[in-house]
Amino acid sequence: MATVSPARATTETESLHVVDASAIAYRLYDIGYEIDLDRASALFAPDGATRERPARNEAQALQIVNPPLFVALGTEVLTIEGSQLRAEVSARLYDFGTCSLQLRVDVPGNLSWERFTAFGNAVDTSAALPAIFARQVESLRARVAPAVNRPYLASVVEDYVVFRITRLADDTGASLGTGVLTDDHIVPLLLRERRGLSPDARRELLPHRFSYYPDDLTVLTWDNALVVEPRADDRDVEYILEFANAQLLELRFYDAVLDAELPAMYDRIAAARERVSALPTWRYRPLLARLQTRVADVTELVERVDNALKVTDDVYLARIYAAALELFRGTAWRRGIERKLQIVRETYGMLNAEAQAARAELLEIAIIALIVIEIVLGLRR
Repeated sequence: MATVSPARATTETESLHVVDASAIAYRLYDIGYEIDLDRASALFAPDGATRERPARNEAQALQIVNPPLFVALGTEVLTIEGSQLRAEVSARLYDFGTCSLQLRVDVPGNLSWERFTAFGNAVDTSAALPAIFARQVESLRARVAPAVNRPYLASVVEDYVVFRITRLADDTGASLGTGVLTDDHIVPLLLRERRGLSPDARRELLPHRFSYYPDDLTVLTWDNALVVEPRADDRDVEYILEFANAQLLELRFYDAVLDAELPAMYDRIAAARERVSALPTWRYRPLLARLQTRVADVTELVERVDNALKVTDDVYLARIYAAALELFRGTAWRRGIERKLQIVRETYGMLNAEAQAARAELLEIAIIALIVIEIVLGLRR
């Protein structure tokens, strides 16, 4: 890759402008075991909530079993670089228990790339976001509580930021293709690095770039993304990235559930073995029922998360979705969950076998006791 001098990079950055851009901050929460989306929709005013799907033709490659529910939540005021800006707040509710809050801040006018980068970084690192999202999620939970099965607020939270640009332009206002965006533009925005990175670091940290037309571009990283899309009404890439983050949150949550379950399970086994019971075969019954319920719950939810969105063809959005899952290490999270579930299943099998052995031993004792009684009665006669 050719090296660009700092002076030339600064000149190119200042001569590149963004038109109709925004920064969208996401916070995703697990608020319950399951959300009845039809009932949740009825809790809002008529037309206050919609079930959205990707709009573009390429999105037909994505099959969504139960589309999430989109709800507009009003506005907040966010101070960015000394200016108070209006931020639109909305949410998507997923049937597998996830709530995704979005805070969208539009760029105030057309900015040079350098100023847009500073604006995006300021939104990404704003200290006001946690309080805003905490307030909004509590308000939303109260509104949708009747539609949530087994409500709770998990400690695991997922956050993501998307920088959205509708058009790139030069100093004269003429439109430019996304080919003008180099690593020197993207690195300060997505990685917040002001120094130049080595070629190896750039390949490792910015490996996922997608472009279908000369004027669109998607660049993914672990915690944010750049989306250049000339159609202002086309939000499909953001939709797909949000879906992938919702799936990641559920995988992380149930991985944490199993992490907490394993040591507690061992403690309960030790306590059950020390417990005195009239029938030894019954002492594991509550524990076996708990393990069976836990395995069923986790298995069902993980399957629903995996099947919530299916990719049936290798098109633009499908490639972005697959890359996001790879970047978020979805396969590794699934393997970890399956490994822990296997430990729980093996423990269940071991305890069940131990209970069966105790039951067989009890039957043998009963048979021997009956034989002894029969012999004694026979001798007395």
